[in-house]
Amino acid sequence: MATAPITKDSHLYLVDASAYIFRAFHALPPLTRASDGLPIGAVSGFCNMLFKLLEDLKGDDRPTHFACIFDASSHTFRNELYDQYKANRDEPPEELRPQFPLVRRAAEAFAAHAIEMEGFEADDLIATYARQAEAKGARVTIVSSDKDLMQLVTDKIVMLDTMKNKTMGRDEVFEKFGVGPEKVVDVQSLAGDSVDNVPGAPGIGVKTAATLLGEYGDLDTLLARAEEIKQPKRRETLINFADQIRLSRDLVTLKDDVPLETTLEDLAVQDPEPDTLLGFLEEMEFKTITRRVREMMEKEGALEAAPPAEDPIDRTKYACVRDFKELEDWIDRAAKQGFVAVDTETDSLDSVTANLVGVSLALAPNEACYIPLAHVDPNDAGDGDMFGADPPRQVRMKDAIKALKPLLENDAVLKIGQNIKYDLNIFAQHGIHVAPVDDTMLLSYVLNAGKHGHGMDLLSEKYLGHTPLSFKEVAGSGKSQVTFDRVALDKATDYAAEDADVTLRLWQTFKPLLHTEKVTTVYETEERPLVPVLAAMEREGIKVDRDKLSRLSSDFSQRMAALEAEAHEQAGEEFNIGSPKQLGEILFDKMGIEGGKKTKTGAWVTDADVLEGLAAAGHDLPRTIVDWRTLSKLRSTYTEALQAAINKETGRVHTSFSMAVAQTGRLSSSDPNLQNIPVRTEEGRKIREAFIADKGNVLVSADYSQIELRVLAHMADIDALKSAFKEGLDIHAMTASEMFGVPIEGMDPMVRRQAKAINFGIIYGISGFGLARQLGIPQSEAADYIKTYFKRFPGIRAYMDETKAFAKEHGFVQTAFGRKVHLAGIKSKGPQKAFAERQAINAPIQGSAADIIKRAMIRMPEALAKAKLKARMLLQVHDELIFECPEKEAEKLIKVAKETMQSAAGPKMDLSVPLEVDARAAANWADAH
Repeated sequence: MATAPITKDSHLYLVDASAYIFRAFHALPPLTRASDGLPIGAVSGFCNMLFKLLEDLKGDDRPTHFACIFDASSHTFRNELYDQYKANRDEPPEELRPQFPLVRRAAEAFAAHAIEMEGFEADDLIATYARQAEAKGARVTIVSSDKDLMQLVTDKIVMLDTMKNKTMGRDEVFEKFGVGPEKVVDVQSLAGDSVDNVPGAPGIGVKTAATLLGEYGDLDTLLARAEEIKQPKRRETLINFADQIRLSRDLVTLKDDVPLETTLEDLAVQDPEPDTLLGFLEEMEFKTITRRVREMMEKEGALEAAPPAEDPIDRTKYACVRDFKELEDWIDRAAKQGFVAVDTETDSLDSVTANLVGVSLALAPNEACYIPLAHVDPNDAGDGDMFGADPPRQVRMKDAIKALKPLLENDAVLKIGQNIKYDLNIFAQHGIHVAPVDDTMLLSYVLNAGKHGHGMDLLSEKYLGHTPLSFKEVAGSGKSQVTFDRVALDKATDYAAEDADVTLRLWQTFKPLLHTEKVTTVYETEERPLVPVLAAMEREGIKVDRDKLSRLSSDFSQRMAALEAEAHEQAGEEFNIGSPKQLGEILFDKMGIEGGKKTKTGAWVTDADVLEGLAAAGHDLPRTIVDWRTLSKLRSTYTEALQAAINKETGRVHTSFSMAVAQTGRLSSSDPNLQNIPVRTEEGRKIREAFIADKGNVLVSADYSQIELRVLAHMADIDALKSAFKEGLDIHAMTASEMFGVPIEGMDPMVRRQAKAINFGIIYGISGFGLARQLGIPQSEAADYIKTYFKRFPGIRAYMDETKAFAKEHGFVQTAFGRKVHLAGIKSKGPQKAFAERQAINAPIQGSAADIIKRAMIRMPEALAKAKLKARMLLQVHDELIFECPEKEAEKLIKVAKETMQSAAGPKMDLSVPLEVDARAAANWADAH
């Protein structure tokens, strides 16, 4: 550890890290890691703050000493003085908990000492360091906006609010409190603090406290002369609550003599270790700041620039193909070498409606071209021709399609793309059915699921050391952005040909690794063959009844209006029902409902958990708000959004299936998301009723029954569960019978419900706390349930322990089919480790189930064709497949679908429990489900 003496020339920076975490979490939009959904919004804000702070301090203000100060725990010496200190604080949000250890790692990665001490708050450590540095003549900057720290401000100590870029000295403190920094403690002792539950003097606020102190000088004098105060109520308060005021002073006074374990000298600024910092930022998948940090380190010589590739990307070598004979030459060379990287440029991200603008090809590094097909003059209103007709400046679309079709459909030529499913749909519009294909996004996905994202730009920077041109660089941004058909050809060529070039290089990098990493089977039997299947499903879409959605939307609006009127009546006044701030003030300030908790910023918490708890306690207004919010979300997310998503030409909704988002291998759906429509509510059912079949057709839903529990029974080798599945027993009733010793016949539905919650909760590593919340029972009782479960089914505990041990040793877990799921936090400590352990338990189960349904989907087109059915597969929603077929084919389709799905695991898994599929046909999705 580097050390440096503190002198009058030193400048100490102390970051109030714990406060910043909460502030960033509530101020910044939610952000999750693309690869696994880990919440990282506060971590991102913290990293950007640190980087900007250190970048801005390159001159005279550059710190000589620097530290990030954290709260070690919620219990400190103040709780011994007053057991209600901070008692009204809410537990940190679930999404924030795993971010605490990540922020500490971020500080360490930036070489900014992460300091904490049990029994003391971060503010006490900051006070101690600041006073020690001041005593030696050094300057101190406290990076925080916390009013509690304003008592420390002097001519040598200032505060810096990085979010507002505002420095706070004596004048700003006086503006806030009406007194100087030396009297801030006295003001807070009188005014109290509702956020920290410091009692103070009832009825005395900051302004009154400042006035009193201005008249009497200080708190001790004020209390000694309280009988002289003319206002009776104020006089009585100060006399009657003198002890409480003095207690409050003890609570708000920062301790500036903490026995520090890390000395001031130890806080000397160090340069971050490049591999450590960049590794952490890449692990978090922070693309922009990773690039900026790398550029800064390269500029300062701390990091050698990435060694140039053997053949570095050179855009000057790219060709813009505008002549048909030149196009034929590229096609001939691609056909002879047997592989080609392909990319399309369009005027939209919607692959079903987008128009083809151009095609790019790459045959070797730097041997790439762009074939413009539908570019227009960027300055033209849309009816001009910037290229003229003699000689032709672009190959005619019809001629290009005719020439490209044999190449793209040639079984002997491999077509390589990045997210090539999109390109397949674009070419399909022109009658080209591209095959065979390789996809660099999916290659990265099977190799690196859980390590980082799989977008082309990130992969290029990480594996090729090259930052590709961004779309904004060639098409502009904001209101001035143009569609690609209006991008000038020189810029279009650089951008499009580079995409193909980068894709080819990534393919050359990743493809050989499949064998060495032993994931060839996953890629070749699941990911690659699924691409054309999903592309066809996206093109098919599903019909939606617009009138039904419109009526539902109106119904939801009317019910929301009625609930709003009811809420106003219950509150006794009108307020903005959509405003959490106003709602909190109504519930806890005006109505005085007990149990309210505040955030670090002092706002009342009114999230779903709080409202549900208050509603369960018998309060009417919270229940009304919950019902209103539910309808509001359904209306905006589904009944309104789905109407907007209906394709004007097809009358159907065409979702996009994402193959490389969930690290377990599950597919996700977007634009619109059709996988999160509520299943168990009446409103969700009504929304599903709007998904319909064409006239003369029906929808068929085929759904795996309890597939993840069946996979668990197999993988954990639980005889009781396997026997129950083989015998066709009610698995939840059987579990309840085994656990609680009650007969299955005549079982109380509540007992079965508890067993069901445990069965599914076990898959996700549920805790006693989580189960207690789900069942509405005491946490100790829930913990006993889980203990009983593991005692009755010891194989499950053994499976979990073995899986976690494997994950810690190897850094990943595997599905039954060999899919690897990497777990970044499995070797860390605290909440992140617990999160990673839950992932480790769940990923092999959920991932194996995802593998099975993928295998079923891949086999389905051939099975339907073999049975000579006209049925089309339209959607996949977790464990369910949805088809459309002529009504007369329904029974035969159900038979084929069930057989295909039930045999999908195959000999590779040798499943020891039977897979069951429930299937029904109906005119709409709700009735088929």
